[in-house]
Amino acid sequence: MKRFTLRTGIRWKITIAIAAVGALITLALSLVVHSAARVSMLESARETQLDRVQYISRNAEAGRKPPMGAKLNDPELPQELRDKARSGRRGTYVQEKPRGLPEVWAAVPLGNGQVLSLHSQFRESANMMRDLDRALAIGSLAVVIGGSALGVLIGGQISRRLRQAAAAAGKVALGDPDVRVRDAVGGVVRDETDDLARAVDAMADALQQRLEAERRVTADIAHELRTPVTGLLTAAELLPPGRPTELVRDRAQAMRVLVEDVLEVARLDSASERAELQDVALGEFVARRVSALMPEASVRIVADEIVSTDPRRLERILGNLLANAGRYGKPPVQVDVEGRVVRVRDHGPGFPEALLREGPSRFRTGSTDRAGVGHGLGLTIAEGQARVLGARLTFRNVAGPGGTDREGAAAGAVAVLWLPEHAPTTTGSFPVIGVP
Repeated sequence: MKRFTLRTGIRWKITIAIAAVGALITLALSLVVHSAARVSMLESARETQLDRVQYISRNAEAGRKPPMGAKLNDPELPQELRDKARSGRRGTYVQEKPRGLPEVWAAVPLGNGQVLSLHSQFRESANMMRDLDRALAIGSLAVVIGGSALGVLIGGQISRRLRQAAAAAGKVALGDPDVRVRDAVGGVVRDETDDLARAVDAMADALQQRLEAERRVTADIAHELRTPVTGLLTAAELLPPGRPTELVRDRAQAMRVLVEDVLEVARLDSASERAELQDVALGEFVARRVSALMPEASVRIVADEIVSTDPRRLERILGNLLANAGRYGKPPVQVDVEGRVVRVRDHGPGFPEALLREGPSRFRTGSTDRAGVGHGLGLTIAEGQARVLGARLTFRNVAGPGGTDREGAAAGAVAVLWLPEHAPTTTGSFPVIGVP
């Protein structure tokens, strides 16, 4: 069962966290303030009511009639307060109503055994409580909005720095040796983002040094092998005709091709290659090159388009794809041109799963279904040349009648070259296209 995941930016996570904490704090403070204010107002109302009933009791003992609101032996007097007054003590009582305002009672005993009581609703204080609640609600809302705005600012700064770090790391991954994540992050305030940037830069420098060392060793070995291989080929030409001579020439020629391929891979790894751009009609160019490289392959031009690219490198990519299809696939081999997209398909067992998952890798030829021979440099070179052109090279298998989950169920391999709309400049970067 697939687990549902919600993807949100760190800015909104921080904003939601600050807003939630602010709402909880303001709610707790509002409840405390509301409760304390209500208790204080009720105590004040009880004291006021008690003072009034004591003043009235003195007039009543002098023979004056109690004013309206005050009653002698009121039957509605709460029993608890009645018992307290009959015991000779004065007191107050707050009677809560299920609906409506609470009532504040005060009662005092008179000398003749009667009980004088007075009660009134908690009206004025209730109005003050409503005003207080309204002020607390407005203040709480202001705190939550202010906290959310602060969260957006803080989270936005952190999110922007992380996006800049991710963009810089992406450029480093594409092989740009001059980009440093810490410089891209920048900023006046130093935080954990700078620690992360320094760690990424240190890791990138270490990997770059290792890759450069491996590339240099590979290039040096290939250069050292070029001279003796050339001498071996020259010496093989002087051997007398025969089967042994053909075998020596064939193996020497294979070694020479391998050395040249290794040197080309080393040059592509150095990221110093630059495209020499020309405008070519892609459909016509592909048709001519395919007829020369693999006459038995069919070419279908769905839509032709003029592209700015390097013809030599494009021919190299096309040749390697056709060679891979002819060596590891099965006929017929079909080449389709549709705008800026070139597809090369064979009807063999398909690409190995490792290649589909990780991409081409040097000296890895895949499973025994498609490989067994070769050095795995053809597709590696094609991908490197596509990178110089600013293009993208993808690989997939065509599903057979039984699907692609079972061994041998693929009905062919498809390599797709996606040429860019804007070709790279002579410096290897891409032009900035302004919006009119």
